[in-house]
Amino acid sequence: MRTSVLLLAVSGLAQGAYLDKRQTASATVPLSQVFQTTPEVFAGPTATGQAPFLAQSNPAPFGTASFVPNAPLETAIPIAGDASDTSIFTLMGNLSPYFPNPSGFGVDEFPLPAGANITQVHMLSRHGSRYPTTGSGVATLGSAIENATANGSTFTGALSFLNSWSYKLGAEILVPVGRRELFDSGVLHYYQYGQLYNTSTKIVARTTSEDRMLKSAEYFLAGFFGLQWTNNASLEVIIEMDGFNNSLAGYDQCNNSNTEVSAGGANATAMWQKIYLQNATSRLASLAGDYNWTLSDTYNAQTLCPYETVAFGYSAFCDLFTFEEWQGFEYSLDLSFAGGSQFQSPTGRAVGIGYVQEILARLNNHLITTADTQDNVTLDDNTTTFPLNQTLYFDFSHDTNIASILTAFGLTQFAQFLPTTGPPPNQQNIVSHMEPFGARLDIEIINAPQPVSGNRTETGNAYLPGSPTKYIHFILNQRTVPLGLSFSACGKRTDGWCELSTFLDIQSGSLAAAEYDYSCNGNYSAVPYGPSGITNGVPLPTGT
Repeated sequence: MRTSVLLLAVSGLAQGAYLDKRQTASATVPLSQVFQTTPEVFAGPTATGQAPFLAQSNPAPFGTASFVPNAPLETAIPIAGDASDTSIFTLMGNLSPYFPNPSGFGVDEFPLPAGANITQVHMLSRHGSRYPTTGSGVATLGSAIENATANGSTFTGALSFLNSWSYKLGAEILVPVGRRELFDSGVLHYYQYGQLYNTSTKIVARTTSEDRMLKSAEYFLAGFFGLQWTNNASLEVIIEMDGFNNSLAGYDQCNNSNTEVSAGGANATAMWQKIYLQNATSRLASLAGDYNWTLSDTYNAQTLCPYETVAFGYSAFCDLFTFEEWQGFEYSLDLSFAGGSQFQSPTGRAVGIGYVQEILARLNNHLITTADTQDNVTLDDNTTTFPLNQTLYFDFSHDTNIASILTAFGLTQFAQFLPTTGPPPNQQNIVSHMEPFGARLDIEIINAPQPVSGNRTETGNAYLPGSPTKYIHFILNQRTVPLGLSFSACGKRTDGWCELSTFLDIQSGSLAAAEYDYSCNGNYSAVPYGPSGITNGVPLPTGT
């Protein structure tokens, strides 16, 4: 692992930045001079796009007899082939605006049995809807289209809007609906868990230094506590930058996650694009005049639909594609995550293992004193910055990082191999159900006065004879993740819970299973994406 200076900005805490213990430097750096939340430091790109003007640009009601008001996005766009009246905005993978998982993860939801109490919650949230990443394919297409029309190219038919269109998106920061997603999540979590907050205390919440991460945390805390949230919480801002340890952005200190050995997801997506976008590319190319419309242009145009919609409220790119092609778009992102951040990636477990170790440290009531992963040991070996006595924990991270955290926990329910030829039956790993904008994982700790029956569908007493028992309950986007489907020792409970002691026993092997140092820093070759390739989120054994 690389040795580097690790620094911290803490809003509302001690006025100092900490150096990693692996360094010989001894003095703290005054927070007021170096690391502060306003103005931001290490915020990343913050370009703002053009303001929306939906009252003028919205073409609704699209010739239909009834009118569905935008709320606030215009999503009532007629899509060819949609016989189920399913919104395409639930088929956009990690680019989907937040929605609760509509179908669940295999179990029903049950209320707490009388006498049981939720005693602690660990929430891990993704940021809200945002502008595209700097240098992304959508910006490349925007430049190409603008250059073509400036040089006399003319688009026709469904693409004729491109003759007067220009790329007006910003870069990486939250868009307005992204701010609302996190504020609404804070309100929701207050209704869910408000009584867990001890009004005589001030909790520590954690986020990273990127602008959208800091703002997402602030909007969430405003939703949970109100605009005076700084009276209730201190926001710990951990630098997100290559060379700095940070469990909320675990890929920055995992070298191999950023090289060709982890490109399986991108390669798989490219193969699937050639299949599902073949007709769309031919269709759109026929409307592009003398512009050389390519497969990449088609995919980038499809990707512009969610980005323009969350930025401006409506996008003319959305109805260029059929419903089947939107289903294909979702699957392209499922493949990308499976091979890039989950069980088909050699760094799938390693990128997320630091956060898993932090959860286990909290549950086992100890600090982290050894730099075994990308955990920031300087922070995690200090109860000021890594408290162990909170009933509410709020952390903020990114989509791929959360996907790797679920992988590092060993949730093999989502390890199913995804073929590059199309979705398998009973597909479990659906990115829009797991990592939409504003996604949230809530881990509840539940104390019960007696063992709770594993079959909650039976009427009558929910309890079995026995002594008080603690349980752990995973909830992803408001639906239970059944731990028994991944860990047989948890049992086939209908409520998806697992006894806490059993879960901790299982997770005691998670660090070794992640093979952190070899996965992130080892010298191994890229393995082609496929059923005989990587299946467990770590590199293949040497000699395979």
